[in-house]
Amino acid sequence: MSHLPQIDYDTASHEIRAAHDEEVRLRGRMTNMKRTLLHSPVAHRIYAEWFTLRAELDPFISDRAIWIFSHAISKAAKSKIAITFFRRALINKGFNPDALELSEEEVLLDAFGKAIVADSNAVSTGLWAKLKQRYDTKVLVDLVAFAGIMLATAVFNNVVEVDFDPELEAFAEGANPT
Repeated sequence: MSHLPQIDYDTASHEIRAAHDEEVRLRGRMTNMKRTLLHSPVAHRIYAEWFTLRAELDPFISDRAIWIFSHAISKAAKSKIAITFFRRALINKGFNPDALELSEEEVLLDAFGKAIVADSNAVSTGLWAKLKQRYDTKVLVDLVAFAGIMLATAVFNNVVEVDFDPELEAFAEGANPT
């Protein structure tokens, strides 16, 4: 059970209801994490910058590759909600997250995501060399910032013990998606 409640839309302030409505307008849904974050519209806005950075990375890194990167971060951080969110993204596009054949880029991003969580002070120079061969400096800055928000998301979900979103149940590890 979550340590913090989700907002009650009916009794929430105008500012919280406006932030809620804008999130639904932009993304079409409201997750339990977002409903919890909305107690602080500023915190919600900061975490929502994930989408801004994703848009910056989009011309350079495909959805599948970014999902694999995000999944690696989520898995290394042991965040069930985040893991399952990216499993769902992969499954909904026809990929089996338990049997992916990774491209060279995806192997690199998977390793980078795991390394960031394992010890952000010790990402190897070899890994950095491969990243610098593939991406320019702006993309790498955006990628590391994106990873930071991804890790912050995993940490928030873990620390607060945000209630698992029911629509993710079918995509959890060990579930049989229909």
